[in-house]
Amino acid sequence: MATSTTWEKTIDAPVSKKLNIEKLKFLVGGFLIFGAIAYLIIMNTFSGAQYFITVDQLLSDPKYVGQTVRISGAVIGKTIQYDDKNLIIDFTIAHIDTQNDNLAYALYLAAADNSTARRLPVHIENQVKPDLLQNEAQAILTGKLGEDGIFYATELLLKCPSRYEDNVPNQAITGGDL
Repeated sequence: MATSTTWEKTIDAPVSKKLNIEKLKFLVGGFLIFGAIAYLIIMNTFSGAQYFITVDQLLSDPKYVGQTVRISGAVIGKTIQYDDKNLIIDFTIAHIDTQNDNLAYALYLAAADNSTARRLPVHIENQVKPDLLQNEAQAILTGKLGEDGIFYATELLLKCPSRYEDNVPNQAITGGDL
């Protein structure tokens, strides 16, 4: 006599626990990836938001000597010297008063100030002279202040003063033909 066997699907308890563990692993992995991405975005944002200090701040605090900093100052046009064979630029920047709302006027006053205590010599190597390197241009420099009192720049950014000239009605026009 033949016996008939029926097949029934049984639900094993370990299979459902295994499924829950897989979901938990997936969620934990997702949170770790999301957390790592958020951390990288936040850290890059803060490290990229590099502010600059003024010439007065740099010269008044000896802790800046030898440290990489970003500074801002007004270019003194008559001090610009360029060695085109060795690609070396030397010039002086002056402290820009941060209390002044009119940038063009602040640059004009800074360049006209003859106080040597508020000026800083700058030396840059392996740099082609930019066209915007002129009197009263705002220079934003990254580099280190040497023991000798010279700022050794590795990066130079310039803002052209002619962009702001309309805002300075009493500024004298010097040099060049109109």
